[in-house]
Amino acid sequence: MLRALLLCLPFALLQTPANAETKMPQSQAEISLGFAPVVKEAAPAVVNIYAKIVRQGRANPFFSDPFFQDFFGGGFNEPRQRVKNSLGSGVILSDDGYVVSNYHVVGTATEIRVVTTDRREFSAQVVLGDKESDIAILRLEDAERLPYLPLRDSDQVEVGELALAIGNPFGVGQTVSSGIISGLARTGTATGNARGYFIQTDAAINPGNSGGALIDVNGDLIGINTSILTRSGGSNGIGFAIPANLVAEFLRQAQAGNDQFVSPWAGISGQHMSADIAESLGMAIPQGVVISNLHPLSPLAEGGLRVGDVVTHVDGDEVNSPAEMKFRMSVAGVGGTSVLTLLSGGTQDEVEVALIPAPDTPSADETTLDDRTVMPGLVISRINPAVIAKMGLRLTETGVVVLDAGRYGGRSGLRVGDVLNSINGNAIAHPDDVTRALTDPGRRVQFELLRGGRSVSLRFRL
Repeated sequence: MLRALLLCLPFALLQTPANAETKMPQSQAEISLGFAPVVKEAAPAVVNIYAKIVRQGRANPFFSDPFFQDFFGGGFNEPRQRVKNSLGSGVILSDDGYVVSNYHVVGTATEIRVVTTDRREFSAQVVLGDKESDIAILRLEDAERLPYLPLRDSDQVEVGELALAIGNPFGVGQTVSSGIISGLARTGTATGNARGYFIQTDAAINPGNSGGALIDVNGDLIGINTSILTRSGGSNGIGFAIPANLVAEFLRQAQAGNDQFVSPWAGISGQHMSADIAESLGMAIPQGVVISNLHPLSPLAEGGLRVGDVVTHVDGDEVNSPAEMKFRMSVAGVGGTSVLTLLSGGTQDEVEVALIPAPDTPSADETTLDDRTVMPGLVISRINPAVIAKMGLRLTETGVVVLDAGRYGGRSGLRVGDVLNSINGNAIAHPDDVTRALTDPGRRVQFELLRGGRSVSLRFRL
């Protein structure tokens, strides 16, 4: 029924730089070679990645019973570790060993082994990763003079261009598949969370291709294969790649020493332009992003934008969804400015806005409750723009958010991301309020909170 979606597999496409001529076959002999010369040059820069992920398993619930503890011993109730082996692909981006892959392949790995096409093996570590973008930058140990793929300007990619995907599907070994660029600016289609901005291809991609290369006919990297749309688990010709321009910003930040990806914060909520909204605004064609909310500290608010304004372009590139707008600003990077083209009150205008990270003001005052409270181990934080961006909270959220429920908080029903409004009728505005409320609270505790924007009430006895 519903289309299943596999996070996945590496695929690489070869593309031409905007200022370079596309290489065309010049003779019958070259035509008979097909993509062989391009693959021969590009394939050594695509690697296989083997990652080991250790997860804590749940203890057997039977051994919580005193009878079983006495009979079998207390050690049976210890959490068991499960080891998961992950297979994927990666692309070498520099001769000194920077490699890009998908976060879902290596982001939580405890051990990473990278194997090149000439069977050399390297240990690797994730130096920069971002779960939301599904990108991870690895650094190979003791690597030098490695083959690597040049990054193409992915904004110059056009629908209909030939593309090649290179990866390790199903662990059978390095494989190349060919196709074309089927679509651009595919927002949210690949992951369903409306946060992506993908290049679509019909080159065959399968499990194990995640993190592989999508290259053009010149052997330049235009994207990192990340997912497919499928019902069967295999390729249906609908694959998605993260554009090379975003990969370039990740590489820049990794080489600069960042251990966390920092993207510009817009501080807005927006929505797609519908035909009805466009008609009400007097627009002939629905386009742009309608601003539905602005945080008081938003750089766009400081630039003069208001609720109801429509952003149509960022630095001259058209945007038609909040995800596209976020992508454009992320590619521009923190520290500079971007020019937004907007419609405000029926008038077109251009506004220059600062590209800043989400402000960590007021102080988050992250707090871990101790044994003097009834919930030791509960980790909480005051909500500010940085916390909103990190936790994916709504712009309107204020107060205190749960960062880690801890052992006792988890048993009581608290979850990461819960926004605490009150405890036993006492309003919560700061972590200190939580500490006071959970120190000698009496026989009963009642939380009033927001979970995913919905009101939830938790009650329990001590």
